[in-house]
Amino acid sequence: MKLLFSEATPDYQHYTFPYAIWAFPEHGETPADLFQAGFLPSTRDLTRFYLARQIRVPLANFSPSSENRRVLRKCADLRMRLVPQSEFHLTPERLEFCQKYARSRFGEGVLSGERLESLFTAAVATHVLIFDHFETGAEAGYVVLYVEPPDVAFYYYSFYDLALFERNLGLFLMTSAVRAFAERGLRFLYLGTCYSERALYKTQYQGCQFFNGVRWSSDLRELKFLVARQATHPAAHLLEDEQYLQSFYQTGSSKVARDHGLRISTA
Repeated sequence: MKLLFSEATPDYQHYTFPYAIWAFPEHGETPADLFQAGFLPSTRDLTRFYLARQIRVPLANFSPSSENRRVLRKCADLRMRLVPQSEFHLTPERLEFCQKYARSRFGEGVLSGERLESLFTAAVATHVLIFDHFETGAEAGYVVLYVEPPDVAFYYYSFYDLALFERNLGLFLMTSAVRAFAERGLRFLYLGTCYSERALYKTQYQGCQFFNGVRWSSDLRELKFLVARQATHPAAHLLEDEQYLQSFYQTGSSKVARDHGLRISTA
């Protein structure tokens, strides 16, 4: 992959000069290679990716916890099927269903009809999970996914019936996806970013990992430390934070660089 560093707003007071790290797949690489390296798609045609603190669930030894099973029981009257994107038809009724959800969750006009349609038809949307009621067949939710067997499933977008919000339907969709892809033998399900306490619900699956800029970590104490630290708007860079380095690496930043840093040739 090729990397570009896209400049963001500097903070001269604290000598913070941020760059967003973009990755572009090269010949012979697939999106699975970039997911493994910590990147998520930033374009729907999968031509550009961005490095982020994201969550994934290793699926080989996944077993639902008591809390996962409780969530699954709350919507046990729903069934799920996985269909290729080519077999999912975004009818006017389905479009209105998704727009109603988007207006409630994201605000009026944030997801236009045209943009919403593109979520279901772009290269990043290879499959759709459809959830409906056993008895009536009425559809209750959709999950848009990128699936690249045997390594990757990416939980891209979900839309669901907000009348079932009190039954934790959103969490039911995600938990059902984790279980389904574990049963199908995929290696990882990627769940998107985690930069706030509100996103920590993604960590409730056995063995979940997050990308911390250096490596994939399964230490949830570290993730919660980062989320809490971020809320205080610290001036120092993370890898200058001795509490962080000693708590999770038991060393200083120079040794972290020797053990984990990327080497770029200047020849």
